[in-house]
Amino acid sequence: MTRKSPLDDPVNAAHAWARYRQIMKLLLAVTTLVVAVAMGLLFAYNGMISVHFYIAVALGISLTMLLGGGLMGLAFLSNGTGHDESVDNRLPGRDEFWLPKDD
Repeated sequence: MTRKSPLDDPVNAAHAWARYRQIMKLLLAVTTLVVAVAMGLLFAYNGMISVHFYIAVALGISLTMLLGGGLMGLAFLSNGTGHDESVDNRLPGRDEFWLPKDD
């Protein structure tokens, strides 16, 4: 029998998702700052190479930071709300296969 998740409570869920949105807004601000610094450094050291190069670098940095940060934020949200403890992780019959045998 699985236990009830704390995210099933609307008040806890609203608080958790509001915190997640706050973290994502901060991450977006940091990402924008990092992209601006990277573009400035690239232009300072290399000059105007190609507009496609700068677009690719900006998209690469942005998508990597936002995707990684978003997934880590979801992991923190799941752990911080107690949602992880409510998961029943017992698999009957499968655990015995991996246990060492007492001979």
